[in-house]
This record gives sequence, C-alpha cells and structure tokens, in this order.
Amino acid sequence: MNGLTAFFRRLFAAEQPPEERLRSALFRCHDAAADPLHLLRGLFAACRPHSRSEAQAGLPAAQLQRLLQWLQADPGLRNALARQVRRLIGERRLLTFFTDSGILPGTGFFSEGWRIVGSRLLPEVPDERRLKDCLHVLCERSDDWRWLETLPGDALRQLRALLAAGLEPLPEVRTQMLDAILLLAHRVSGVGVDGELMRASPNLDADRPRFIALSAEALAFADSHRAVLAGTLAEGDDGSQLQVISAQCRDSLQRIRRRALQVGASQHLSYLLLRSEQSLERLETLVTILTAPPAAAVAGPTPADCAWSDFIQATLLAENRRNSLRHYLGEVSHLLALRVTENAAHSGEHYICEAAADYRRMWVSAAGAGVLIGAMALLKILVAGLHPPLFVEALLYSLIYGGGFALIYLLGLTIATKQPAMTAQTLAGLLGDLKPTRPADLERLVDVIAAVTRSQLAAIAGNVALALPVAIAIGWGLSAWLGEPVVGSEKAAHLLADLDPLGWALPHAAIAGFYLFLSGLITGFFDNQATYANIGPRLARLRWLQVLLGASRATRFGDYIQDKLGGIMGNLLFGCMLGSTGVIGQILGLPLDIRHIAFSSANLGYALTAFDFALAAPALAWAACGIALIGATNLIVSFVLALRTALAARRIRFSHWGPLLRAIGRRLRQSPGSFFMPPRKDQA
Repeated sequence: MNGLTAFFRRLFAAEQPPEERLRSALFRCHDAAADPLHLLRGLFAACRPHSRSEAQAGLPAAQLQRLLQWLQADPGLRNALARQVRRLIGERRLLTFFTDSGILPGTGFFSEGWRIVGSRLLPEVPDERRLKDCLHVLCERSDDWRWLETLPGDALRQLRALLAAGLEPLPEVRTQMLDAILLLAHRVSGVGVDGELMRASPNLDADRPRFIALSAEALAFADSHRAVLAGTLAEGDDGSQLQVISAQCRDSLQRIRRRALQVGASQHLSYLLLRSEQSLERLETLVTILTAPPAAAVAGPTPADCAWSDFIQATLLAENRRNSLRHYLGEVSHLLALRVTENAAHSGEHYICEAAADYRRMWVSAAGAGVLIGAMALLKILVAGLHPPLFVEALLYSLIYGGGFALIYLLGLTIATKQPAMTAQTLAGLLGDLKPTRPADLERLVDVIAAVTRSQLAAIAGNVALALPVAIAIGWGLSAWLGEPVVGSEKAAHLLADLDPLGWALPHAAIAGFYLFLSGLITGFFDNQATYANIGPRLARLRWLQVLLGASRATRFGDYIQDKLGGIMGNLLFGCMLGSTGVIGQILGLPLDIRHIAFSSANLGYALTAFDFALAAPALAWAACGIALIGATNLIVSFVLALRTALAARRIRFSHWGPLLRAIGRRLRQSPGSFFMPPRKDQA
C-alpha cells in the first residue's frame, strides 16, 4: 500500500507545474525533524526536467533562478535551507567525499572497468552515512549529468554566497579537509615516483624532488591549520607554497603526457596520469577553500564560494557518470587513443600526393598491389572449390588475405582502401588547428583535401586497372594450359551475383569498410606498443638471434621489426577479419560476408574468362556499377569512422563545416582538375 501511495505521489508531482514542484520541495525545508538528504533530493527532483520539452526549454537553469529569487526575498526560508545543508554535512562522513568523489580509485584500469560492468548488472547500494554516497541519492538517475551541466556557474556561486552563513566549514569539517589534503598529497607523491611514470619522464632527476616535496609541504600546511583550530596559532599557512609545488607536479605530469606521445603509452600510464591530475586538482581546490578570506572581506561571492560551487558541480557530474563505461573508457583511454591516432596520422601523410612525382609513385605502387591482388583472388577461389571444413576454410582465407596484405605492405605497395583510415587522422589534426576566419587556413585545408582525393583516386585506379587485367590474363592463361576453365560457370555466376548492388554487396562492403577502419587503429596500437616496449632493442638482445645473424644484423633486424610491426600486425589481423567473416556468418546462419573493391574487380576478370568473354553488355555494366559502389562504400565507411575517432581522440568539436564546404565548392568550380591530377610545376 505504501508503495502504491508513493507511486501516485510521484505521478501527481510529475503533473505539477515546474514552479509548484520547486515551491513544495523548498518549503519542506522548514521541517526540522525531516531527513536533510531526502529534502534535498526533492529539490534536485524539482530541478530535473521531466520531459524533453522541459530540457530543451532550459528548465534546470530557470528553476535555479527561481530558487535564488525566493531565497533572496525570504531570509527565513534561506536560513532553513542553510540549516538543512549544514545538517547534511555535519551528520555524514566526509573524508571519502573530499578524497575519492570524482577521482579514479587506486584499484587500476581493469578492476574499475569490471566494477562498472558489475554495477550495471547489479546496482550498488549507497551508504547514506557517507556524503560521497549521498551524491548518488541526490542524483539518482544515470542521465542527471546532462541537466547538471546546463546549470550556470554564476547562479551556483550566488546560491553558495546566499547560504554562506550555514555553509561555513565546521571545525570537524575543516579537520577532515586537512586530512584529505594530506592523503591526496601522499597519494600523488607515491604515484609520482612510480616506475611507470618515471620511465616516461623526460627528466627524472628534476621531477622526483617535486613529488617528494609535495607531502612535506602538505604536512606543514595541515599542522599550521590544526594549530589555528587548537587556538595555539593566530593565522595558518596561506597555502601559496603548497599551490606552487602542486603546479610544478602538474607541469611534470603534462610533460610526461607529451613525451608519452613520442615514446609510447600504456593503459596503465594513462590511468596513473589521470588519477594524479585529478588528485592534484582536488588538493588545490581544498587549499583554496581553507585559505579563502572571510565573506565580510569580499563583496559578492568569495573565492571560497566559487571554489565550493565549482567543486560541488564537478563532483556531482563525476559521481553521476561514475558507472558510465563509455565515459570511463573515454577519459582513461584518451592518452592511448591520441597516441594510436597520431601514429596513424603519421602514416597517413605518406598517402597524400602533393606533387606530380608523388602521384606517379602512388599509381605505380597501387598497380603493383593490383598484380598481387589478382593472384590472391584466384587462390581464394581455388580454396573455395576445395570445400574444406569451416575452420580450415576460415584459416586458409585468413592466410591468403593476411599474408598477401602483409607482403604488399612490406614491398611498399599501396592498397587503395587502406588510405582513408590513415588520411582521416591527418585531416583531423588539421581540423583541430583550423580557424575559419582566416582564409589561408581554409585554402590550405582544401589543398590537403584535394591532394587526398586525387591520391585516393590514383590508388583505386592503380589497384583496379591491374587487378582486373591480371585476373583476366591468369584465368585465360591457366584455362588454356589446363585445357579447361580454371573457374567454373557456376562459380562465375556466383561471383557476378556478389557484385549486384541491389543484393548484399553494399552491406558486405560496409563490413569491409569497418574492418579497414579497425585495421588503422590496430596499426597505430602496435606501433605504439613497439615503441613503448622497446621491441627493437629487446629483439637485438636475443642470444640465438645474435648467433644466427650477428650482433649488428640483429640490431638492424630489431629496428626493422619495431618500425614495421604496426603495419604487419594491422594487415595480418585485417586479413583474418576478412577471411573469417563469411565462415562466421555460415556458423551463425547470418548473411555476413565482405566485399572489397580490388578483389571484386579481380573476381569480375575471372568471371569474364569463365564465360569466355561472352558476358552481355548490360550484365557487364551492372557488375562495373556494383564494383564502383562497393569501392565507394569501402572508402566512405572507413573514412567517416576514422575521422570521427580521430576528432574524439583529440577532443575536437569541429563546427565549421559550412565555411569548409563552401571553400571546397569554390575550388571545384575554379579548379576541378586539382581533385583528379596533381598541379603542374608552375602551379605548385
């Protein structure tokens, strides 16, 4: 019965106008016997939008303004709310609120990830005796962070200033804040001399003393303020020296971040850096609150008001997103994601043809890849004709694709569809630096887009222009030599059906595009791991390799593997994905497969030889249309995904698409040939 009553009460409250919801929740603060936590939860519920229209209309900010107006007009109501907030703070344990709220735990990357997954399956029970857990009661919905972000900071500071009389830290609160400062300083000092951070430090001797000094200075700061609370000292430490040392530690962490982009990063390093930076930021906030001048000495919101309001809002946001796996991975994996995409961007620069010589080299390297793809396509057809067991079929397909792609990479040849996943990273870096108000920036970006377009077209032309005739030559030559078609008519009909754009060709091409995007990330990841783990020098230290090759050759071999490991693994795993998808689809009974433009053009060549070049013109045109659409789907899917990932890794929100598209349109009208052929020497 009580549950039914509560349901109807909530239903009735939801139907109330927003102003009435807030008024009824606020006036409950006069009840001195009520639980302050549940009273404040009612205030949060009154500010929370109950529909999309309320959220779009900016209801939370409007409700906060109404609250400020009522509190300014009614001192009794203001004092009642201040007393309830004071009770909430005074009756809860605060240490974990100061040291852990919004800060990554010390359990590590994978432990915290599993905790988040487990909490989604079985929600955690908040301990209302701890203020940290009370935040989850106040913001009980997992998406409350969306409207909390919209609350204006100035209004929150005014609210803190209005309630300042009831929110001045109690002596026991100050004591716990001092304990929190000590814990945070010791935590950062311990992490700061961690081997993982010190390994990536550009100057170990200069960084270590900073982290060690942080604990000593925090202890001196805490002792002075405890003496003030005990009445044995008139004025405590102003915290300026502690703030300086904290800033030096933050500077060291930033330099370690920058160096990690060069020497490689790990997930553990990214986790340690983020946790240390969060702890330093919290330490500085607490020092600011404790050393702020009294309210009477400052007109309007004091520095303590500003620090408190910003701290509470940031903490509420962080705790509300504490069980969001997506947010957690995005925050913790930022350094590694940036390192991976930077590697891919570095590789992408080699795929951009600025001059005519680059264009010719691109065409030749793509043509060489087309020759190998023509032979690889026949091997795949022959394996399919053997009808091996599914596992053997997937293994052989993967070896053909992976081995062929790795060989193409090691020979310095180019596969057209591998370009977008790399060049998108380069474009993302340019988009981050773009200032649309400067025409020169737009023109430079359009120059790069034109170069990327003609490079891509040259690679496609090289792949298709050789894969198709090589397939025809191999099919015709083998058929003449063997005295029978190397590809049967039934298989040829199946190859043509695979090119039908109205069938499954385009969805399968999208799957291949997704794999192309993944292969770019895999390449960047293994490039990072090779650098971070010093694969080259470690290989060179293998005794058996030194005996086999000699010390100098072993060193060169190690350097070669370290330089090429990302490309080798990216191509091998890309081949495994292509080779196993169709078999997985058969096992699951799903229409899963892949279509790749270069292999599709080679398959068309083998189908032509099987039908003795008697294929009807409409059927040939339809197959050519299918190949073109397969190629477009491969490129668009991989490029869009790679660009989106690269922008997210760099935390770039590009909002100037309009000026950019207009600049591209002008270039197309003025110089359409620049998107197809490189400029002449006199135009370069």
